[in-house]
Amino acid sequence: MARNMDSLVKVHGGGGYDSDFSDDEGQGETSQRGVKRKREDDLLRKPFQKGRHTKVAHRDVATHEYDREEARNRRHHLISMNAFERHKKFVSDYILYYGGKVEDLRRSTANDKSDLDVVRENHRFLWRDEDEEEMTWEKELAKKYYDKLFKEYCIADLSRYKENKFGFRWRVEKEVVSGKGQFLCGNKRCEKEDGLKSWEVNFAYVEQGEKRNALVKLRLCPECSFKLNYHHKRKEVIAKRKIPKSSEENEVEPQSKRSKKGSKKHKNKHKRKHKDHSSPSNSEDDSQESDKAEGEHSEEPDSLSEADHWKGPAPTMEEKSREEKFDEYFEDMFL
Repeated sequence: MARNMDSLVKVHGGGGYDSDFSDDEGQGETSQRGVKRKREDDLLRKPFQKGRHTKVAHRDVATHEYDREEARNRRHHLISMNAFERHKKFVSDYILYYGGKVEDLRRSTANDKSDLDVVRENHRFLWRDEDEEEMTWEKELAKKYYDKLFKEYCIADLSRYKENKFGFRWRVEKEVVSGKGQFLCGNKRCEKEDGLKSWEVNFAYVEQGEKRNALVKLRLCPECSFKLNYHHKRKEVIAKRKIPKSSEENEVEPQSKRSKKGSKKHKNKHKRKHKDHSSPSNSEDDSQESDKAEGEHSEEPDSLSEADHWKGPAPTMEEKSREEKFDEYFEDMFL
């Protein structure tokens, strides 16, 4: 029995706990596969790629990553909104965390001014060099509006004409296009077109605490002209007609011819008187000859004019230049 036990120990390697069903070869293969897979993962891993966490992360690391992700989402959400929506969100968050009312956060609009209010405060009827020395943004805005006005004719407010108080302002583009103040009556509340007259008025006004004067032009109908001249007569502007050069030459030439004819007649009279004193017998003959000469002289222009009318080319008419045509067209427009 003892011999049998010794033989079993020798066969199984000196008394270990090995089993007859153990597979050493299989375990070796799985370990080799694991090493091979690890090497492939190391080769395929990119340099900026973090390794896999084999253990659970610490709580501080998890909270830090959560805060970063939340901040990123909040930033994208704020970027997607416009300015007014962001403002409302911030106000609602403030009220939610700190309490209060929306009315407490509203801005006071008591001192707000629009562009029209700024122009009214800094407007000038006429801008001088002194007014442009110290320019602020309010004055620049008013000056920009002034440059867009048309300062040929004025629009008048004659509602207080009995008190001798009038209001004048320059025309805007819309009024120039419609003809208000030039082809229509320049009174603010009148739209008549007939019988317009041009007037020059010395406009005295107070601006920025300073008295100023300006000579302005108006186009008014007869009724509004009566209102303008209710207290004293204003100066009426009348257009001066330009005489063309051809008519001036025609007027000058006949005068020269008349002077020559007058001198000739004066000489003939002298000769006749001298003949009458010298030879009274020949007075009848001289008178007959003078009558014949006068008759021939009177008939010559008619005969010559008829003959000249049919002889030669037709008289050429002088063509007016483009500037002269424009001057004739705008003659009654700008007085």
